[in-house]
Amino acid sequence: MIPDNSSPIQTTSCMTLPATSQFVLDADFAAAERLTLPDGELLYIPQAFSTLEAQGFLEHCLRELPWRQDSIRIAGKTIAVPRLQNWFGDPGAHYSYSGITLAPLPWTDPLLEIKARVESLCGVNFNSVLANHYRDGQDSVSWHSDDESELGEHPVIASVSLGASRRFELRHRQKSSASQRLTLHHGSLLVMLGRTQEFWVHRVPKETAVQAPRINLTFRRILQRSERA
Repeated sequence: MIPDNSSPIQTTSCMTLPATSQFVLDADFAAAERLTLPDGELLYIPQAFSTLEAQGFLEHCLRELPWRQDSIRIAGKTIAVPRLQNWFGDPGAHYSYSGITLAPLPWTDPLLEIKARVESLCGVNFNSVLANHYRDGQDSVSWHSDDESELGEHPVIASVSLGASRRFELRHRQKSSASQRLTLHHGSLLVMLGRTQEFWVHRVPKETAVQAPRINLTFRRILQRSERA
């Protein structure tokens, strides 16, 4: 992966990751890259799924998953979320953000297949996934971090992209010169780990030239109250 523009980062092959890494990557995915940011870390696998696999999963998500459009209140106004979404997971894995509370729908078999691949690649067990449907380049998500209390102190967020390539931007909360811009392609996996959610915010901006849909599946682990710090 070549960042579109960024502050200097350190990149290492997945085959030379330090022994202390919690990730146990499949040796078949030698193209995986670890990108070290100031106060954060990303892992990117450009082809976590073959083109054929990714296309099948994309079609399942577009045709079979139920989608909803939620609303949030900003400055006293109710605004429709500029994308479709839904939440799937184990029983009890409830998730709340921006005043929206999501109860998990049951896993579908294809979602479980994707989950198993992601878990095998990064060595982390997930119990839920937020599915986002960007219908075209007019759909987006604004600056935010995935730092809700039910995700724990340093959550691992594993993001699968299916469909249209979209720009993914990050910026440091405190260091104005630290930013990163990536393009996430069909069948790729991006993992945000370490202190990334504490120090960085990210977004998917509007891109009016994009006409095709994109599905983004962000796998997470919801902690029970007894597990939270």
